[in-house]
Amino acid sequence: MRNIIVFYRFILFFTLFNLVSCNQDEVLYEEEVSVPFLIENTIDVPTYFYDNHGAHEHNFTANRSVGFTETFETGAKSFYSEGSVTLSNSESWYFNDALLGDLSNDRKFGSKSARIRNNGYFIMSFNMDNGAQTIRIRHAKYGNDNNSQWRLIASYDNGTSWSYVGATVTTSSTSLNTATFIVNESRSVRYGVYKTSGGSNRINIDDFEIVRGSSSGGNGSGVATRDSNITFGNPSNANTSANNYYLSKPDYTLSYNNSKGTANWVSWHLSSAWVGNSRRCNCFKSDGDLPSNFFRATTGDYTNSGFDRGHMCPSADRNRSSSSNSNTYFMTNIAPQAPDNNQRSWANFESYLRTLLADENEIYIIAGVAGSGGTGRNGFASTIDNGNITVPDSFWKVALILPNGSNDINRVTSSTRVIAINVPNDQGINRSWTQFKTTVNNIENLTGLDLFENIPNRIESVLESRIDNGPSS
Repeated sequence: MRNIIVFYRFILFFTLFNLVSCNQDEVLYEEEVSVPFLIENTIDVPTYFYDNHGAHEHNFTANRSVGFTETFETGAKSFYSEGSVTLSNSESWYFNDALLGDLSNDRKFGSKSARIRNNGYFIMSFNMDNGAQTIRIRHAKYGNDNNSQWRLIASYDNGTSWSYVGATVTTSSTSLNTATFIVNESRSVRYGVYKTSGGSNRINIDDFEIVRGSSSGGNGSGVATRDSNITFGNPSNANTSANNYYLSKPDYTLSYNNSKGTANWVSWHLSSAWVGNSRRCNCFKSDGDLPSNFFRATTGDYTNSGFDRGHMCPSADRNRSSSSNSNTYFMTNIAPQAPDNNQRSWANFESYLRTLLADENEIYIIAGVAGSGGTGRNGFASTIDNGNITVPDSFWKVALILPNGSNDINRVTSSTRVIAINVPNDQGINRSWTQFKTTVNNIENLTGLDLFENIPNRIESVLESRIDNGPSS
């Protein structure tokens, strides 16, 4: 009898041991995977990859209906454990094995970017109510980490289940490059990024852009839209350095040069969707978006200098609303310009470009300054404001013209019209802007910039070597 009791006790112990062991294995497995959503089928959509180092810039305010750009500058999450964080437009995102990084090794525009490791992810906790047309995501390797892969994911049932969208993306560069997904989705949807390989190697995401009504510019119907001000690239790979400081506004993007007190270049998109009847505000103002230790020009710094407060992005290109017009009066968009340059040839070229909008065109424009020393009402000067602001030797501008439409980068051909001018910063110059036509190559040689880095090289080389011979009125 005693032997029988011992036997049954052994059987009971063995059974309980196996049951407990199985349960522990299951719990450990669930914790290791730690993915609360099911990845279902893959939705095939066109996916494009661009070597583009500039941040996206869209003035999206009603993000659920018209789109937005998440820059990850707001909110705080310094740990990898799962949790929600409120980002721009007061919307909530859910992060797991992901955080908001602000270290020197984080690849970013501004002060923060998202950082993901292992099989981590971040997802929207809100829907795009009217769907989306295009998703653009900037990605780079963190620090000296090795390559990783990730996928765009989407949910159409308020986050209950998720599907892969488009191709797998490999992150292999330490520069922020762009992956573009043409989703053309009409359903209510939310999106996220899911890291699929690379183990503990980390990736940074900075700028997660959702576009409604446009893929890479335009909406495919010939209707004018407001598109990215830096679609064709960041000409100087502007970043956080003092003399190449990246600064984005809702109405334009620029590289600021602290030692010169002016922008190196300003880039903006122009279509009839940007222009209207708002009055010119004449409200020149210092730019508080510059770091506090930078020189911040004021309108008084130009008083009695003999030079105009010359706009790069013109006031008349941004008069759809009073706030848009007011944004062109930040002094970072201003440089000392000879009156005969500003009010004659330069103004005439600005006006000519706006006439092209009536023919249902959209235009991508980059303007900037070169050299030092110009002649104003008071004669020659190399600087104003006791040396704080450099007077340019010339003002240059490049305009790429397309009919209103979608997927603008891929619509550029060797026949696309590109106009480049370089105007001396002097008095008594010719009124006609056509007298100052040049090639993009000449401007790039003068400035060291790469003005259309996102255009395929075989097309770019043709466009940049040609002097425009099109109409001028």
